[in-house]
Amino acid sequence: MFILRDLLPPLQTHFSKTALGKERSALFVYTLLSVIVPFTSSMTSNLWRCLESLFGIEMKQKRFYTFMSSTLLPWQRLWQSVWRLIPSPETDGRLLIALDDFINPKVGRQIFGCETIFDHAAKANQSRYPWAQNIVSVGLLKHIKGRWGCLFLDYRFYLPKKTIQAQKETATIRGKVLPFQTKLEQSSEMLIGIADHFSTVPLLAVTDSWFGNKSLWK
Repeated sequence: MFILRDLLPPLQTHFSKTALGKERSALFVYTLLSVIVPFTSSMTSNLWRCLESLFGIEMKQKRFYTFMSSTLLPWQRLWQSVWRLIPSPETDGRLLIALDDFINPKVGRQIFGCETIFDHAAKANQSRYPWAQNIVSVGLLKHIKGRWGCLFLDYRFYLPKKTIQAQKETATIRGKVLPFQTKLEQSSEMLIGIADHFSTVPLLAVTDSWFGNKSLWK
């Protein structure tokens, strides 16, 4: 808890000083604590229950879901603060950055970023085309207590061009349809942002053969 006391306040400085900004700042920190606390799984509904049961924060479920999906949170500044808080990110004098994508199956039909996606890793008893979010992510690889760990540094929701061209509700933010980006464009955008932040340290991207190709190198 002493570590959390040092880590969490820097994140709160990126919220406005208005009443709403202070409310979002406090709720953001308590939500992070709810993720850390072993309160069953960290599903959104359980985080909401944790806020009320453990921290005494009473709020309507719909309001909490609205906060969780807000496009007004200062994510880029929050990410950069997290990067600055990493005590020793280098491995042998360079950053090892893992790059890959994964799917996040959902039930709700109006959830942002969702689409029917082919799951090449589906098991025999699973759907090959689940309703899910496709997320491209990058993370810092570090050797911790004899094992490799991955600390997520950034992510992007990937949506197929056909979904954006159809102007589906799941491809819009505040009523505006997102511009299309390929997974490789999203990947390079994140890698360049991290490289700019850690400008004095060489960066090594660790990928599988799908991502590690000529288009990404360009």
